[in-house]
Amino acid sequence: MAGTKEIKTHMESVRETRKITNAMYLIASTKLRRARQELDNTRPYFDALQGEIKRIFRTAADVESHYFYPADGSQALAEGTYACLVITADKGLAGAYNQNAIRTATALLEEHPDTKLFVVGEYGRRFFDTRGIPIEHSFLYTAQNPTMARAREISALLLDGFDRGEWKKIFVVYTDMESSMSFRARCDRLLPFHRTYFVDTAQKEKEVATPFEFLPDIKAVLNSMMPSYVSGFIYSALIDSFCCEQNARMTAMDSANQNAESLLAELSLQYNRVRQAAITQEITEVSAGAKAQRQKKGR
Repeated sequence: MAGTKEIKTHMESVRETRKITNAMYLIASTKLRRARQELDNTRPYFDALQGEIKRIFRTAADVESHYFYPADGSQALAEGTYACLVITADKGLAGAYNQNAIRTATALLEEHPDTKLFVVGEYGRRFFDTRGIPIEHSFLYTAQNPTMARAREISALLLDGFDRGEWKKIFVVYTDMESSMSFRARCDRLLPFHRTYFVDTAQKEKEVATPFEFLPDIKAVLNSMMPSYVSGFIYSALIDSFCCEQNARMTAMDSANQNAESLLAELSLQYNRVRQAAITQEITEVSAGAKAQRQKKGR
């Protein structure tokens, strides 16, 4: 059995670890609040942009654009090279957050091997590098500070290849926060869009008496709006993944704090038992020595 010195050393080590996990919990909660605020500040613009796209399809539902499937859906099963943006964290200590995103990405690779990977986050880069999975492009900036400028940089690279016809579809693997207590990894097709996503909701809007005029033409207006909409989608995915990462880290650190408290309680009980045993042994030795002295004097 360990002595009191070893137990006290172990307890001090657990207390120091608890300080670190508690600090990480507080940092994650602060980052989570800030990221949610940034997303709320930018969401109205992209909601309005989506509304304008709905108006276009309400005005001319048959408008053609390479960003959308044709109305008959003839290209829905088109084969070719895919591009996939994978969003992970820069480090672990976030529960199953990174593993879920990577598992979703590898499932897409197994289903369609001709997929080019675009990775955000050091964890994802190291995972694919160590397993020899080629990465088409790795965004070397940190995943800890998602900004609109970075979202535009990512979308510009993906759209450039899509416009040149290098890949037929673009997917985004990110983590969606369904609620404050649950999140799941998603693999959403970013391009091309199904026009029904806009047409069905557009039919619910109020009809406009005066028709809109589009210059130079309706197709050019739609194509000029889509890059901004794609940038907004990617920015939302970056922020959503970042929020999920912080939420997962908060949960992991909270569990670590609880485990540390439980371990400290067990160690404290063990320490008291060992100390009590040592005190009892000392009293027994003193009593035995005193008894021996009395017997010696009696003889």
